[in-house]
Amino acid sequence: MTPEEIDALPYRRNVGVMLVNADGHVWVGQRHDRFKEFWQMPQGGVDEGEDARAAALRELEEETGVPSSMVEVIAETGTWLPYNLPHDVVPNIWGGKYRGQEQKWFLLRFKGVDADVNIQTEKPEFVAWKWIDPDAVVAGIVPFKRDVYAAVLAEFKPYL
Repeated sequence: MTPEEIDALPYRRNVGVMLVNADGHVWVGQRHDRFKEFWQMPQGGVDEGEDARAAALRELEEETGVPSSMVEVIAETGTWLPYNLPHDVVPNIWGGKYRGQEQKWFLLRFKGVDADVNIQTEKPEFVAWKWIDPDAVVAGIVPFKRDVYAAVLAEFKPYL
C-alpha cells in the first residue's frame, strides 16, 4: 500500500484501560506479538453496537481475567484519541482496512488482589504483567502509541 492509500483509510474504534491499584501503580502487560519488548495497558476493539464503557470492561476481563465486579470506573477521556500504525504494519493487521485506531480510555481502580489477575486467558495477549509507577508508562509503550499514552496520563493525572 502506498502512504497515500494508508492515509485515506479510517481509524478503528478501540478502548483502553488504565487499571490502577491501591498504591497508585498502573497495570501493564508485556505484549505477545512482534512488539514483545514493549509493555502496554489493556485495550481492544469496540464491537458493532457496543458501548465504549462496556467494551472497556469486556476487554479488561478478556485480557487480564479481572471482572467488572473487581473495578470501579473513575474517569474516561473526554475525546477519542487517534494514533497511526507504522505503514509497514497496516497491510498485515485488520485486513489492511485501518490506518490506526481512535481510542476512548477509562481509568479503573482495581479492588482485587494480584492473585485475581490471570493473563492465561482464552486468547492470551500478554506473556507477563506488572504494576509500575504512572511516570514509567509512556517509556514502555511502542513508539507509535506514546503520544496517546502521554495524553491519557495527562488527562487522568488529577485522579492518580
